[in-house]
Amino acid sequence: MKFDDFHTGQALRAGPISPTAEDIVGFARAYDPQWFHTDAERAAASRWQGLIASGWHTCALAMRLAVDHFLAGSESFGSPGLEYLKWLAPVRPGDRLMLHAEILDKRRSDRQPTLGILRWRWQLYNQRDEAVLDMTATSFFDVPAA
Repeated sequence: MKFDDFHTGQALRAGPISPTAEDIVGFARAYDPQWFHTDAERAAASRWQGLIASGWHTCALAMRLAVDHFLAGSESFGSPGLEYLKWLAPVRPGDRLMLHAEILDKRRSDRQPTLGILRWRWQLYNQRDEAVLDMTATSFFDVPAA
């Protein structure tokens, strides 16, 4: 989608995406090697009752959906960061995750007329309609001068 395709109040949906146990362990070994992400046997005997994805992996899965469905082919070029991030429930192997995105604000920079600024809320839900991720992000777009 192009910057001009987004509008305040717009609701967007994408997915599903389903991490496997191998995906979860592979990501964790590379970036968040805590035992409850990497050791299925130990995780099964823990309070988690099984392997769970890293929260950072959950964010990466949401990002993948956003890029594939909303940002591919757009003028998006980066982000100054997140305003809010919450991991609400664990993501497990085989979960079917859906991204719900809502455009909170869309504007052009007053100082840089070719800078489009999009503030949006992403919520990721599993197949039981449980929210597993809630975040508010800002994205930058390189747009022609108005």
